[in-house]
Amino acid sequence: LAALESVALKRFTNVLSSLFTKSERKKSHFVNRHERFKLFFFSFLNAEKKRDFAVAPHCTSETCDWTGLNIHSFDHGKERGAHLLGLFVLWSLRSLSVCVHCVDMAVRLFEGKEHASSYLKYRVTPPEELITKILTFLKTHNGSLCELAVDVGCGSGQGTVLLAPHFTQVVGTDISPAQLEQAVKHNSAPNISYRECPAEELPFKDGSVDLVTVFSAFHWFDHPRFLQEADRILKPRACLAFLNYSMDIELSYGDCSKELNHICQEFHNVLLSHQHSYLGPGSRVLYEQTYNSLQYPAKEWEPSYWVRYVVPLSRYIGMVESFSSYQLLLEKDPEEARRLSTDITQRLLSVMKVTSIETQVTMAVRYFYVLACKPSAQ
Repeated sequence: LAALESVALKRFTNVLSSLFTKSERKKSHFVNRHERFKLFFFSFLNAEKKRDFAVAPHCTSETCDWTGLNIHSFDHGKERGAHLLGLFVLWSLRSLSVCVHCVDMAVRLFEGKEHASSYLKYRVTPPEELITKILTFLKTHNGSLCELAVDVGCGSGQGTVLLAPHFTQVVGTDISPAQLEQAVKHNSAPNISYRECPAEELPFKDGSVDLVTVFSAFHWFDHPRFLQEADRILKPRACLAFLNYSMDIELSYGDCSKELNHICQEFHNVLLSHQHSYLGPGSRVLYEQTYNSLQYPAKEWEPSYWVRYVVPLSRYIGMVESFSSYQLLLEKDPEEARRLSTDITQRLLSVMKVTSIETQVTMAVRYFYVLACKPSAQ
């Protein structure tokens, strides 16, 4: 396998750099047998960029199981040698034309079992009042269509279960098996099911879904591809709703709320410096930009909607520790991450003049959301 890779590198490295620009590599190509191999091999040259190749024969069958290797959507960091052999076998199938979609993968976080468990335990559930706003928007624009809701990037299913009383069927989708394991484990509603898939490749028929929701996950997707996919599966007059909350959480306790929030802001500022680069200037900016660019005439943007939860102080600490910025710091410097969390916890307890992290506080979370209705078919 090493010899095969060496030969292939020598033969194709030069032509790859001359044939494909960055923008061309993100487009969908109908390729002949010569271009096909070059595109496939390019994925290995750029494995560290986590590119994903979704492959299907021109007959549009859903998987590509030629030669016994299912390579419909593979992770290039795994089974490298087997895939290289598969590419050479594909190269020999000269009578076939193949449609290859070369795209940037969505950012994949929250996938470890420990993190998924923490996510379920500490993350706040979307409040009923926001679910009510989504449902009111839906009923205003499409009447009584409440058959199928799809919760994309559902994680451990906190938001998915809130949709169950309002729809005949609810499907939660996520790319993380660990998150879905938690979701299935804690689901008791008979009309909820879960599917493992990327947000950009949803396993639903065109025009089959009444509501697509995304709770605190849209910012990790390939945004244009997801929006295109959501539009594909939505029925005419069906709705799209995605919401998130900011990291600048506020705490209230007795007469020391101002001091508590000064400490919380310090915590927030430190973690902001470890924020994933994919988020750019921040998810709130992204959501507003997405709202402005959506071509659906009926849409709403709410930039600031505060919701208060009465929780133990430990819930606040656990929630912040479940944020991607803290997890990235924990991965990079575990000692510094734990020191930071311990220091913040002790300072909060000191200001509150209590010793137990189970002391109840009021935690204020600022949500923002986009609601949009797909126009009727012309």
